Amino acid sequence: MDCLFCKIVIGSIPAEIVKKSDRVTAFKDISPQAPIHVLVIPNQHFENMAKVAEFDLALVGEIFDMASSVAKDFGIDSYRTNINTGESAGQSVFHAHLHLLGGRTFAWPPG
Repeated sequence: MDCLFCKIVIGSIPAEIVKKSDRVTAFKDISPQAPIHVLVIPNQHFENMAKVAEFDLALVGEIFDMASSVAKDFGIDSYRTNINTGESAGQSVFHAHLHLLGGRTFAWPPG
């Protein structure tokens, strides 16, 4: 498979992993949009989070649990989670992922 995030999960592409379980991996974004910017992904390949929800709702919960745990590890209690589904929504890597952003104030609406 030629998926960047799948390669990060198996270790063939380096990434700064901050937490990993049997089914979910969290790593620092290489182009951070906030002081804390971590991507939380399922270890199994799904094109987007809608596909994860379609096939494994428990995994969706594990992804959000990991995001919450990572936020606690970074000492933040205020953060934004963002999920882009599809190219026009801003998804650029077509492996499901959640952005965890924190460490600064965010505007609303996000744009």
